[in-house]
Amino acid sequence: MSVLEKIVEDTRGEVKRRRKATPLAALEQELEQRAGSEGFRPFSEALTRPGISVIAEHKRRSPSVGAIREGATVEDVVAAYERGGAAALSILTEPFHFGGSLDDLRAARAATTLPVLRKDFIVDSYQLYEAAAAGADAILLIVAALERDKLESLLHEASDLDLDALVEVHDERELEVALDVEADVLGINNRDLADFSVDIDRTFQLLSDVPAGKTVVSESGFSSREQLDELERVGIDAVLIGETLMRAKNIEKATRKLTGGGR
Repeated sequence: MSVLEKIVEDTRGEVKRRRKATPLAALEQELEQRAGSEGFRPFSEALTRPGISVIAEHKRRSPSVGAIREGATVEDVVAAYERGGAAALSILTEPFHFGGSLDDLRAARAATTLPVLRKDFIVDSYQLYEAAAAGADAILLIVAALERDKLESLLHEASDLDLDALVEVHDERELEVALDVEADVLGINNRDLADFSVDIDRTFQLLSDVPAGKTVVSESGFSSREQLDELERVGIDAVLIGETLMRAKNIEKATRKLTGGGR
């Protein structure tokens, strides 16, 4: 069993447990109560502003490297990202392998004005309602973790809940599926979710097959402004960066170095 298969299996079990603890009707009621109380933060638009946009990620740990920046609070990390000029946030909420939670997402939403992506292994529509109720502006859909019809269904349901969707691919077949379901925002993951190896050339290899008009995000493996300049040169709209920033001595300074701006 690959790392991805194990995570998806664990996720399905956890979704069943959470659905029993908090029925879907309760989430729908929470969404009704929140309607109009908070302004929508357009995730997709944040990725297409002039220059390459940085999606800064909060990640507590990973299966490949273990714990990351123990003791840091979500609020401090994401506030530093915003001051450093990040365009959006990615918050890992998967509990077993990445140590995240929806509480992390709620804390990030309250601490900044940036749009927030729930980064998790979405396999059930229940998770979309969870994300919306917790204040997410967007969700991640991983083609490798979903059958084509399920991907399309989740994409449409996310839209109905006013959630943008970042549809992640890492090879030609997955890109074909993402294009077939008419995904507007494509994430090219340079990390192979089967063994967690990273190859940044994957972005450049797949980009040539992406039609004009799509928003493209490159994920994993980048740590310098020079790399981001090259991505911008070839037409990448945004880059998602986590560990490089989470491990930086000064998160705000490291973010500003990559974004070239900030407050």
